[in-house]
Amino acid sequence: MAVVNTWWEVKVLCDPALEDTVFWRFDSFGSQGTSTQQRGSSCVVQAYFPQHRLELLDLSALALLIKQDALCSDLVLPRISWHLIDEEDWSKSWKDHWQPEPIGDRFLITPAWLEPPADNDRLVLRLDPGVAFGTGNHPTTQLCLESLEMRLTYEKTDVTIADIGCGSGILSIGALLLGAKKAYAADVDDLAVHSAVGNRALNGLTEEQLPLIHGSLDAIAQAIDAPVDGIVCNILAEVIMDLIPQMHTIVTADGWGILSGILLDQSKLVADTLEQHGWVVATLWRRQEWCCLNVRRSPEGSQL
Repeated sequence: MAVVNTWWEVKVLCDPALEDTVFWRFDSFGSQGTSTQQRGSSCVVQAYFPQHRLELLDLSALALLIKQDALCSDLVLPRISWHLIDEEDWSKSWKDHWQPEPIGDRFLITPAWLEPPADNDRLVLRLDPGVAFGTGNHPTTQLCLESLEMRLTYEKTDVTIADIGCGSGILSIGALLLGAKKAYAADVDDLAVHSAVGNRALNGLTEEQLPLIHGSLDAIAQAIDAPVDGIVCNILAEVIMDLIPQMHTIVTADGWGILSGILLDQSKLVADTLEQHGWVVATLWRRQEWCCLNVRRSPEGSQL
């Protein structure tokens, strides 16, 4: 008899002003998918957690934190509920609630099973995330896509990039839709690479344009035939810190980087480490508790 995976479906009915904070709380507890929908003047934010990851005590703690967040912001207390669902119901519920989402000035993140609106004039980025990180819902993904948009819309676009910790492949696909020439995408998670392969096909991209690699920075170093122009990296700050000493080895002397997955209170440590290794932090963009560092090689650093 096959084991049916069960999931906690957590629903928060709240003031729209609390929505971003709820997303952040869900993410910090390890959600495997989030969605939001308007309900009158309120919104319902949903998240899904594997049952084996969270005890009832964890769910109670999560609910308490979200209520405290509302109190601190002088917002009406949210209504929070949860129940168990099986894998099939999770997949259906996820698909029922995830709608096309505009990001930045140019992207429309569109679930694979839906068509974009007839009057859409944005770049359609199709996605079937599976269990891989990167649906466009998370602030760090949005910050990275917006940073790519700024860089590739107003600068030369015949660039090559390396996407370290690519998840669903959303950032690499976004870069290619904006006009990048090639994106080398790598992830240590087999499921993420499998998901990215599917999303590459969904967007009509080739293996030549978007080579997918199992591994991290060292695996990209083996795969590239010349230094890349830029690096995108949306993973945990601790992992980024480990990568920084080697990042310069895969980029051109005037290369750039877009780094996120960094909490605001971690940003100074990450920025200091970057500067010690020959990078200059050009801008820091923030959304909620998260930030995105746009960095470039310093003239002195390019000699390292």
